[in-house]
Amino acid sequence: MAKTPQEREQLRQARVTARTAAQTPLVGPAGAAVASIILPGLGQILSRQTQRGVLILSAMATSVGIFAWRIAELGRRVDGFGATILRALERRPGFVALVAVVLALVWLVAAWDAYRCSRDRRRPTTGIFALVLAGFFVLGWQIAEIDVVKLVREAPEALPPLSRVMWPWAAAVEYEEQAVTAGADVLAGEGPAPERAPQVEGEPYLLVEPNVGQMTTQDEDFRPVPGTRITLTGTGFTPNTETEIWWEDPVGNEFRPREDGEYLIVTTDEQGSFQLEMTMPYRLTPPSAEGPFIHRVEARQISTVGPPRPSEALRLTISRMIETIFMGMMATFFGIIFSIPVSFLAARNIMSGSRITMAIYFLTRTILNIIRSIEPLIWALIAVVWVGLGPFAGIVALTLHSIAALGKLYSEAIEGIDAGPIEAIQATGANRLQTIMFGVIPQMISPFISFSIYRWDINVRMSTVIGLVGGGGIGFLLVQYIRLLDYRSAGIAVWFIAITVATLDYVSAEIRNRLM
Repeated sequence: MAKTPQEREQLRQARVTARTAAQTPLVGPAGAAVASIILPGLGQILSRQTQRGVLILSAMATSVGIFAWRIAELGRRVDGFGATILRALERRPGFVALVAVVLALVWLVAAWDAYRCSRDRRRPTTGIFALVLAGFFVLGWQIAEIDVVKLVREAPEALPPLSRVMWPWAAAVEYEEQAVTAGADVLAGEGPAPERAPQVEGEPYLLVEPNVGQMTTQDEDFRPVPGTRITLTGTGFTPNTETEIWWEDPVGNEFRPREDGEYLIVTTDEQGSFQLEMTMPYRLTPPSAEGPFIHRVEARQISTVGPPRPSEALRLTISRMIETIFMGMMATFFGIIFSIPVSFLAARNIMSGSRITMAIYFLTRTILNIIRSIEPLIWALIAVVWVGLGPFAGIVALTLHSIAALGKLYSEAIEGIDAGPIEAIQATGANRLQTIMFGVIPQMISPFISFSIYRWDINVRMSTVIGLVGGGGIGFLLVQYIRLLDYRSAGIAVWFIAITVATLDYVSAEIRNRLM
C-alpha cells in the first residue's frame, strides 16, 4: 500500500530524530572532560565518538606501557618503585622528563578533546595525535639508542674502512712476491751468547747487539716490565724499501712485535742499510719450562715482481657472483613452474563454483600468506638445516618464497581479468579446463611475464643476502671478509653486487619493453 506524502514526511522526521538521538552525547562537556581525565578516551566514548576514544585510549595505554618498560630497564639492579625512577632519572634525565611532559600533555589534551566532542558534537582537530606521535618518536629515539654525537665523533674512525670499501681495487690485483730475509739469534735469560752467523758478501745480514737479554714481563699488578733494549743493524738489503721486523719464539711461533701500539717497520737507506732500537717483546713462557731460550729476530722485505694478475679475492668474487646470478635464475624458474597451478587455486573467480572449491581457495590463500610472511633469510636458515650449507639451500629458500609471492600476484591478476571472453567460451559448452586454457591464460600472458621478470630481479638481489646465513652465493663470501676485517676484499664484493643488480635491472626493463 502506497504511503501518503504526510506519512512519508513523518517517517523521514522519525529517522532524523533517531539519528540525532544516536549522536547525542551521554554526558555534558564537563562530564566528558572529567571522564577523560580519569581514563583517556572515555570522555570521547561517552560523547558518541567511540572510534576516536578507543584510538586515544589504545595510544595512551601503549605509550605508558612502553615508558614504564624503559623506566624499568634504565633502573635495573635497584629495588623499589621510587628507587627505580630515581635511577632512570640519573641515567637518562632528559628522556624521562621529556616523555613524562609529553604524556601529561596528551592526558590534558585528551580531556580538552573530550570537552570539544561533547560540546560541538563534531570531530575536533587532530592535535592530540600529533602529541602522541611526538611521544612515540621520543620513545623510539631512546629505545633505538640513537646517538648523533657519537655518530659525528666516531666518523673519522669509520672513514679508513669505508674508504677501502668504496675504492677496493688495490686488492683486485696481486703480484708475485720476492722475499729478502735475514735473521739473528737472541738468548732470553742467562747463559753464553749465541754464535753470530758469518756475513756473506752481497747477502743481507742482520746484527743484534746485545744478543743476550731479558724478555718483557708483567709484575704482580699486571703492569709491563720492559725487557732489554737491543739494536738491530741491517746491511745488504734492497735500498729504499720498507722492512718488517718479525720475532720467532723457541717453539716456532712467529709474530710482529709492537712499540707504542705500532708494528716495527723501518725503511732502508740508499745503501740498503738500517739501524733500529727495540725492546725484547713480551712472550708467555710455560711454568714448567727451564733454562735459557733461544729466540730469533728477523728483518723481512717483501717486494713485488712480474706483471699484475687477478687476486684471489677478485677470482672468488667473480665465481660467487656467477653462482648468485644462477641461484636467482633457478629459484625464479622453479617458482614460476610451481606457482602457476597454485595461482589458479588461489583465484576466487576460478574457484567459486562450489563449497569444496572455495574451501580449497581459502586453504591455498592461507598457506601462501604463511609462506610469504616468513622472510627468505628465515627460510634459508631452515633450508641449511635441511639440505646443508651451499647454494642449494639458497635456491630452496628463494623458491619457497617465490611460489608464495608469485602465486599471490598471479591469482590477483587472474581475478582482475575480463569476464566477457570467459562467459562467451562457457556459452559454447566448454568445460572448466577449456575455459581456463582459452579464456583465462591468453589474458594472463602479459602480467605473468611482467611479474616473472620482476621476481627474477628480486631473487638475484635476495641471493646476495641469503649467503649471510650459509645459503651460498656472494653473501657468504662477503660476511667472511667483513668478519676478517678485510674491507678491501669486502668492497670488491659490494661493487660486484651493485654492478650486477644495476645490470640486471636494465636487462629486465629491456625484456619487459620488448615483450609487453
